[in-house]
Amino acid sequence: MRLTGRGIGLLASAAALLVAGFWFGYPELTLLGSAAAIAGGCAFAHAAWRPRLDVGRVADPDRVARGEAAKMTLTVRNSGRVGSTSLIAEDRCGQRPVPVPLLRLRPGHDTTVSYPVPTERRGVIPVGPLRVTRRDALGLVSLARSHGDTAKVWVHPRIHLLTAVPAGVARSLDGRVDKVPHGTITFDSLREYVVGDELRRVHWRTSAKVGELMVREDLDTSLPRIVVLLDDRATAHPKVTGGPGGTAETFESACEAAASIVAAAVREDVPVTLQMASGGGTSGGDFLDRLAEAELHGDGDLRGTTDRLRRDRLGDTLVFLTGPGGRADLGLVGALRGPYPSVVVGMSGGRGPTAPGGEGVAVLDAADGPEFAARWEGVQRW
Repeated sequence: MRLTGRGIGLLASAAALLVAGFWFGYPELTLLGSAAAIAGGCAFAHAAWRPRLDVGRVADPDRVARGEAAKMTLTVRNSGRVGSTSLIAEDRCGQRPVPVPLLRLRPGHDTTVSYPVPTERRGVIPVGPLRVTRRDALGLVSLARSHGDTAKVWVHPRIHLLTAVPAGVARSLDGRVDKVPHGTITFDSLREYVVGDELRRVHWRTSAKVGELMVREDLDTSLPRIVVLLDDRATAHPKVTGGPGGTAETFESACEAAASIVAAAVREDVPVTLQMASGGGTSGGDFLDRLAEAELHGDGDLRGTTDRLRRDRLGDTLVFLTGPGGRADLGLVGALRGPYPSVVVGMSGGRGPTAPGGEGVAVLDAADGPEFAARWEGVQRW
């Protein structure tokens, strides 16, 4: 609850009038002071009354690509039983205030307001809560309360159609690495026998050594496994636009490239993993949500991430997506050429000759997402 300038002046005048009236014996001043004090008390009581409002909001849709249309529909219902309600209300859509008219909202009735959600930038846009401000008729006291929950709208990066996906790589026991299409089944591991396993898969030599049945697990290496490493370090994307809280356009292009690769892999039923240079990753179905939430970090540890990738060997094709500031770190990625036979580097914001990426490493310089898609389609190694 907040006193306005008018309210402070009125209460100060009431105090002065009451003191003067009682001290000097002027009943007229006492009467004026009492009237002013009563007006202030009524203003506090009016502002303290809490209206019973039920607030619901629906995003249509709640997940969109950058630049696509999205709409938020807000419904406010007066669930009170007595009196109509006229309030000053304001919804929050990201950083933008949205006025909501609540004029003479009768008990049991509702009002609906729809407004567009800004999707010019990738990210997660919080919407709400509804902010309702009550003021008395004289404008002495103001009280703001929040009603309803907060909804979110995920703005995904744009997806550019990619028809080419990496081919599978077969690793044989003698250490050779070959492109397949033949010899796709190879030994992966051994495990204990469980009821229901086929006896032809029992590895009898190992079973004789350990004294219990061991079953051979095979791996179909004809299926490519793609690892997308997105460089979310601020040093890799130095040019930030939009002022405080703005985004680097090269990072937006890298996110578009990552979304395009992930979408192509999912469409072709190819296993894919998304990793961040700052740490963390996902191999589930929420890739686009993860990319919408991605932000630049000032303390990303690329060396630690590449060490984990070398240790875990998550796939056979590594795609590293970075910006102009990541050129100095191509050696770290090129060193993964052993555990990842196929390494591709996507350099967003490229404005010149393709940077050398080392032996066996393809570097795609692209100014933006569409140019990256065109260069990706032109790679001959798939």
